[in-house]
Amino acid sequence: MPMMKAAIFAEKGRIVLDEKPVPDVGPLDALVRITTTTICGTDVHILKGEYPVAKGLTIGHEPVGVIEKLGSAVMGYREGQRVIAGAITPSGTSNACQCGRCSQDGAGTKHGWRPMGGWRFGNTIDGCQAEYVLVPDAMGNLAPVPDGLTDEQVLMCPDIMSTGFSGAESGQIQIGDAVAVFAQGPIGLCATAGAKLMGASTIIAVDRLPERLAMARRLGADHVVDFSKENPVEAIMRLTDGRGVDVAIEALGTQATFEACLRVLRPGGTLSSLGVYSSDLTIPVGAFAAGLGDHRIVTTLCPGGKERMRRLMGVIESGRVDLGAMVTHRFKLDDIEAAYDLFANQRDGVFKVAITP
Repeated sequence: MPMMKAAIFAEKGRIVLDEKPVPDVGPLDALVRITTTTICGTDVHILKGEYPVAKGLTIGHEPVGVIEKLGSAVMGYREGQRVIAGAITPSGTSNACQCGRCSQDGAGTKHGWRPMGGWRFGNTIDGCQAEYVLVPDAMGNLAPVPDGLTDEQVLMCPDIMSTGFSGAESGQIQIGDAVAVFAQGPIGLCATAGAKLMGASTIIAVDRLPERLAMARRLGADHVVDFSKENPVEAIMRLTDGRGVDVAIEALGTQATFEACLRVLRPGGTLSSLGVYSSDLTIPVGAFAAGLGDHRIVTTLCPGGKERMRRLMGVIESGRVDLGAMVTHRFKLDDIEAAYDLFANQRDGVFKVAITP
């Protein structure tokens, strides 16, 4: 039986490199040989035991690679073709998918809905931090990579670009809006870029790390707020002349950032939440205007599928956004445990790491 290297969840605090069998290919599947992948903040939640997955599961949900083998029923693709697949790999057949909620894909359930059901890689099936990954429902999920784009240029598409942009989209940003983005990690930075693309006229980025605030300016922030030096709520209210923002995007997943987002909203504003929360949230009554402020709170798990990936690669190919600079460190798969140590502890100015065979 052919074997491959894979980064697996061993136990809380340990993701290790091990060997596993190369997956068998079903009729609707495609086996993709990974050429580049990366580590996500969600993977760190898994590492820390804050999000439960099965022991022995291969982690990772951001694949760039080459089709190694196609299932017998897969049409429209060829072996040897460069492709990506989204972190969300919907079946396309469930009630949720056919209602336009592919992230909540409930394929196989009686009612057709499952919370986060579209997120399969590194969650319910083996993921991408390996030499090979099996892509389910390949015809709905594989997107060919344009010839002129490198692996690193499209590496952000499967998750953080899709997620960050969807935070701006779910917030329904309109031309001329004021937007605050709390936390400028990779997803927050993509939310900042997405807010600019959607026409926001004032974008305020909040973080404390100088390199992240500098990158936020590069991607479209008009103002940056270092929360270690000043109260971000007070700063944002001052920058908006006391009005507050139309949309606040939460991109970290903590009570403090969620609450701050609520406090800077104008009446009728939208809180767009992207964070992965590991504890209960509370809503302060004053900031919530006792429930009478016409606020809207919306959560988002990024959309997936091949059309989403095609559109995101189109944005990159057109030059409207360049996320290549977010790859700050590169590791071989053999060194992925060191990559996790660096990324999880946010050392050496890391934004994203590129993992190659």
